[in-house]
Amino acid sequence: MNQRTPTLLYIDDDDALARLVDRGLTRRGYRVVHAASGEEGLERIRRACAQNGSEGAIDVVALDQYMPGLDGLETLEQIMAIPDAPPIVFVTASQDSSIAVTALKAGAADYLVKDVQGDFIPLLHVAAEGALRQAELQRAREEAEAEIHASRDRYAALAAEREMLLREVNHRVGNSLQIIASLLHLQASSAAQDEVKAALTNAMGRVAAVAQVHRRLYTSQDLKSVVLNQYLDSLLEDLRRSAEGNRMSRLTLKAEPIEIDPDRAVAVGIIVNELVMNAVKYAYPDGAGPIHVELTSQGDDVLLTITDDGVGDNAKADPRSTGMGQRIVAAMATKLDATVGRDRAHSGTRVVLKFGREPAGLGKTSTAAAS
Repeated sequence: MNQRTPTLLYIDDDDALARLVDRGLTRRGYRVVHAASGEEGLERIRRACAQNGSEGAIDVVALDQYMPGLDGLETLEQIMAIPDAPPIVFVTASQDSSIAVTALKAGAADYLVKDVQGDFIPLLHVAAEGALRQAELQRAREEAEAEIHASRDRYAALAAEREMLLREVNHRVGNSLQIIASLLHLQASSAAQDEVKAALTNAMGRVAAVAQVHRRLYTSQDLKSVVLNQYLDSLLEDLRRSAEGNRMSRLTLKAEPIEIDPDRAVAVGIIVNELVMNAVKYAYPDGAGPIHVELTSQGDDVLLTITDDGVGDNAKADPRSTGMGQRIVAAMATKLDATVGRDRAHSGTRVVLKFGREPAGLGKTSTAAAS
C-alpha cells in the first residue's frame, strides 16, 4: 500500500524563497503549498480541517515571522485555536531567541532560522519530519487515552449492571428465604407435638439467619461485605419476635462495627442462632433470664461470645436433644476457621468463638457447646 505524500503549507510573503522551499522539499518527497500571508494561510488551514479528509489535507505548516498584516506569532496563535490544526515549524530570519521562546510557548513544534539563499531547507525538512512524528505520537497517545477512557466507561457500566443484578439476586433470594421462614413459622404454630414445633422453630431461625445476610446485601451500598453489628442486631430482633412468651426479653447485644464477607457472615449468624436458642431452651428451666451476645475485635481476630447466667454444667441432659445444634455450630466454625470453647470459670454458660477477619484457608477442628 502506497503511503500518501505529505503536504507542507509554507506561509511566507517572499515568493522567491517559497519557490526554493517548493523545489527543495519536493525532491525530499513533500507536496508544498504556498500562502503569501497569514490570512491566506489561516483560510487554507481552516478549509483543509473542515474537509477532514486526505483530499487537500495539510500535514505540517512552516510559518514565517515577519509578514505584512498578521505576523507569524499572531498567525500562530490563531492556527492553534483551530481544532485538529497541523503541527507548525516556526521560521524567522531573526536571531532573537525570545521570538523562539514565544513561538514554542504558543504551541510551535519546532523553530529554525532561515536565510535568503535557501540553505535552511534541509533543516526545514528535518524539522518538518520531526513535527510530523511528534504529531503522530500525539494522535496515538490521544487515541490510546480515548480508548482507555472508553474502556473505563464500559467497565463502569458493566460493573454497575453487575451490581444491579447482584442486588436483584440478593433481593429475590432474601424474599424467598423469608417466605420459607414464614411458612416454617406457620407450620410450627399449627404443630401439635412439641418435638415437631421445636424442630420447625429451629429450622425457621436458621433460614432467617441466612435471609438476614441477603437482606443486608441488597439494602447496602456494599455487596462485598456485611457489617456484623448491624446484621446481628437485626438477627436478634428476629429471634425476639419469634420467641414464645417473654423468654427472650433480656437478650442483649454489644458489638463493634466489624465487616466480613457475606459467606462468613452467614456462618456467624447461624452460630449465634444456634447458641442463643440453646440458651433459651436450657439455661433457665424455670423461666427467662439474661442472654448476652458480644462481638469484639482482637488485632486481626474477632471474638464472639454468647453468655447466659443459667444453670451451666448443672443442666440435666434433655432426652429430646438430637445434637443437631452442636453439629451445626462445629460445621460453621470449621467454615470460619474458628476455635470454639467454653469459659469454665463462668457460673453459667459462656461460649467463646475466635476467628480471623479474613478467610484463612482450611478450617481448624473445632469444639462447640450447643444442642
